[in-house]
Amino acid sequence: MLSRTELDPQAALVCTMVLVAAAESGGISDREIGVMATLVQTLPIFEGFSADSLREAADAAVNLLRDEDGLTRAGRLIREALEPRLRETAYTLACEVVAAEIDHGQAILRMLEFIGAELRLDRLIVAAIERGTRARYQRLA
Repeated sequence: MLSRTELDPQAALVCTMVLVAAAESGGISDREIGVMATLVQTLPIFEGFSADSLREAADAAVNLLRDEDGLTRAGRLIREALEPRLRETAYTLACEVVAAEIDHGQAILRMLEFIGAELRLDRLIVAAIERGTRARYQRLA
């Protein structure tokens, strides 16, 4: 799960989603919580990960972010918990949570940039993930 010194891969993915959801000062919205819950319930990567596990991992991630160096430590813990192929998954999940909100502030965009850098993702991979997410969330009007 999540401790002050290490994350398991599923908790690292949840922590990544919490980072972007908590980036704005208004806190995590109900819509973002709903997106995270849906992703955890439907994606194969979260097989065996319960709603209670989601709640525990999200609470632990929020508590970690309250620490003085929490963001820096969260980025390192996420990177260390995820093998390279799962780092792309983490960034994709972050983008899914961001897409849940219609309006994004600069804080969320900076957080996505932080996550991409912490995960050491190639900029072309980041752009492709972002473009794919935008395509899935297009609106008619």
